[in-house]
Amino acid sequence: MKKINGLLFSIVFLLLLSACGTKPLMSKPVSAFSFTDQDGQTFGTDELSGKIWIADFIFTECQTVCLPMMFEAAELQQQFKEQDLEVEFVSFTVDPLVDSPEVLKDYIRQYSDDESNWHMLTGYSQQEIEKFAMDEFKTIIIKPESSNQVLHGTNFYLIDQQGVLIKEYNYVNTSYAKELMKDIKKIQTR
Repeated sequence: MKKINGLLFSIVFLLLLSACGTKPLMSKPVSAFSFTDQDGQTFGTDELSGKIWIADFIFTECQTVCLPMMFEAAELQQQFKEQDLEVEFVSFTVDPLVDSPEVLKDYIRQYSDDESNWHMLTGYSQQEIEKFAMDEFKTIIIKPESSNQVLHGTNFYLIDQQGVLIKEYNYVNTSYAKELMKDIKKIQTR
């Protein structure tokens, strides 16, 4: 049974990584949400109103894709500051029972010294985040009962100042960062 679960995990993981690197989405507003950030404060669409933001899905006990995703997000954060691009980062944990605000606070400090525009969110049930990810970002989250690892997408999602999901970017695509920066500059001037 463990081999079958491992094989299933590997197949889903490879399918997620092999998805198109960057693809435009239909302009779709992200539904209102309010969760809890790494400081234990309420954070959601009200705080993001009028701001460009990038969303992703991670968890602190991840043994595969989250480490490189977090390094990528930290690198993006630095690049955007150097370019004077005001962008908020919103990382939703896909393992909310484990990832309390305190755990997320310790986790983010491993990647960035600046939390002013990076919000690690929790404060929802496993079912809520799975539904939210599918409904709002068209991405799957699956937490198998037989593992502490959670299957989830590896994309970054660009949301504009009106809260509209513009595009998704797969960080394994070597040109995604340049394209993301170009797209942010374009929507920043609208």
